[in-house]
Amino acid sequence: VTPTDIPFNDAYRYMDWLLTVPLLLVEIILVMKLSPEDAQGKSMTLGSAAALMIILGYPGELVTSGGLGKRWVFWAAAMLPFGYIVQTLMSGLSSATEAERDPNIRDLIKMAQTATVISWCTYPIVYLFPMLGLEGGGVVVGIQLGYSVSDIISKCGVGCIVYSITMAKTAAEAK
Repeated sequence: VTPTDIPFNDAYRYMDWLLTVPLLLVEIILVMKLSPEDAQGKSMTLGSAAALMIILGYPGELVTSGGLGKRWVFWAAAMLPFGYIVQTLMSGLSSATEAERDPNIRDLIKMAQTATVISWCTYPIVYLFPMLGLEGGGVVVGIQLGYSVSDIISKCGVGCIVYSITMAKTAAEAK
């Protein structure tokens, strides 16, 4: 295999994220103690913020060398909805999290929120690889490996936690 230094087409990854990231946030919302109206509202705002974050980040992803100023601009723009999502997960939904009577389920919801935020913090770091001096084929490989590891942690890891929440709620309702 001969390295080409041609960036990987991240359009596929970004299209995947455009679908899966809002859905992951909706899954977390749906296992919380929210009224149907509040769940719908939070799902729409968080889902829209997630989509906006991804859409804003993609143009910068196309720049991996040369003048990286454009990449910085799109990174900063995508960090605005990212910050909103993090703030909402960690404090904006705290009353809904605390409304859960079962301490085991409440702890699992907190774990899902925290795991989402921690795992998502890896994506902006990977995005920065070209700005941190990685170049050529090494930056392309680093970005792809970084995003793949981040995806496994955030999708599979958080997905398993959400599954545990739904199983715990199902068991509690069956009693």
